[in-house]
Amino acid sequence: MKRRKVSNPLALAVLAELLIEPMHPYEMGRRLKEHGKDRDIKYNRGSLYMVVEQLTKAGFIVEHETVRDTQRPERTLYAVTEAGRAELYDWMRELVTTPVHEYPSFGVALSLLVVLPPAETVELLGRRLETLTAQAREIGDSIGQAREQGVDWWFLIEEEYRLAMREAERGYVASLAERLRDPQYDRMWQEYFRGTT
Repeated sequence: MKRRKVSNPLALAVLAELLIEPMHPYEMGRRLKEHGKDRDIKYNRGSLYMVVEQLTKAGFIVEHETVRDTQRPERTLYAVTEAGRAELYDWMRELVTTPVHEYPSFGVALSLLVVLPPAETVELLGRRLETLTAQAREIGDSIGQAREQGVDWWFLIEEEYRLAMREAERGYVASLAERLRDPQYDRMWQEYFRGTT
């Protein structure tokens, strides 16, 4: 992956929002939340303002104008620069084409799973499976409702991805729990577990 002047994923979202029109950071945050981007991009008001400052220093956005109306304090609107536009497209192309190794917390748990007793592990995986099933149903229902309301498919792709990931994890968790119920696996695990306690 290319080293970037500003590498926070929130910066990517800010650049994308500013492609639409110049806006104030508060408006960017409102739109990100309204469009459900806060499910994929972690941020708060402070981090949003910090990213706006970093993008400004990098030359990717500029102060466009200062707006004053009678009901609100003075607000600075920002706009994307040509350099910012180029950075957005380059970064997006890289993210779409290049898989990267991520460090999901469940992967950490799986790498250390042998510290738990086998019977407890199977029970915990069963509870995870219930949660994943409920989440997959909720996401599927949400996608279905959006389609019924005429929402275009490209507005649903991140939800479709979330659903696919939940379904893949459901399949894996169910398979793992089944393997751990096998007396052979259980015996090997029990022997290991006895050796560590």
